[in-house]
Amino acid sequence: MSVAEMPETTRAPLASGVSAVGVSRRFGSVHAVEHMDFEAPAGQVTALIGPNGAGKTTLLLMLASLLQPDSGVVTVDGLDPAQDSAAVRRRLGWMPDTLGVWESLTAREILVQIARFYRLPKTGIDARVAELLALVRLGEFADQPARVLSKGQQQRLSLARALVHDPSVLLLDEPAAGLDPGSRVELRTLLRNLAAAGKSVVVSSHVLSELDEIADGAVFVNQGRTVKQQTIEEAAQQGRRYAITALDPAALAAKLTELGLEFKAGSGRRPSVSLMLSHDDGAAALLRDLVTAGIAVVSFGPASGALEETYMSLETERK
Repeated sequence: MSVAEMPETTRAPLASGVSAVGVSRRFGSVHAVEHMDFEAPAGQVTALIGPNGAGKTTLLLMLASLLQPDSGVVTVDGLDPAQDSAAVRRRLGWMPDTLGVWESLTAREILVQIARFYRLPKTGIDARVAELLALVRLGEFADQPARVLSKGQQQRLSLARALVHDPSVLLLDEPAAGLDPGSRVELRTLLRNLAAAGKSVVVSSHVLSELDEIADGAVFVNQGRTVKQQTIEEAAQQGRRYAITALDPAALAAKLTELGLEFKAGSGRRPSVSLMLSHDDGAAALLRDLVTAGIAVVSFGPASGALEETYMSLETERK
């Protein structure tokens, strides 16, 4: 049973990591978030997924203690932001989807100032800032004003800013936006390493293929409510669409028909077919059958990521 399916009285906040239980927030007559549940355990990367207007940013702002929920409970490492905001914020690293203020300051100056805000020991600030600039590959741009940095460079600076005080919980809103492919790979590695170090990492993103490679689990939200929570393993076993190409498309189609499988012609540049397979074992068995039958298979693999398949199935159900 997922958290979203549990009776209200059986839910409990996480002792470590970040959680929200039955939180609601409205702006005038608009219910941005309504009785939403969310869990991001320590030592894991948790994806927050939903369409525009689903309430993701409002939830993140409440988790970051920057917005007070109208009802419900938010906890960070077991602490309530409403009762102990200072202790909670020492545990939180917040990366919004834009760098924001201080564009006239250099990257180094921004990180130094944030370190002062968190009251890091003065003697260690310079070393910490240098470490973070190296971590996000901004060493050569350390003394450039933030306004001249590219979108991707500003994103990397924003991540460094969130990590200044070594938080136990990291909240990231579209962290891969503007990053080049190489930087995206580096981000995936960094976030996995942070989770391995025991941190709770929350990532909100529309790039679901990236989340398949980063996340341990996902929370899907829509219209201000939690609609599903699942692990990556659960997502991978629910079935997804595979794309297959062969040197002889007609022979491939004939064999699939013989096996009693429903498929659709693909729309890509190379003739292909796509079909739903229930699990990885079924995909392996089908590939074996095709090769045994002498079908010259050129490519065989998922046409979508596991989380994307869940997202699309939820969208279909909603319609």
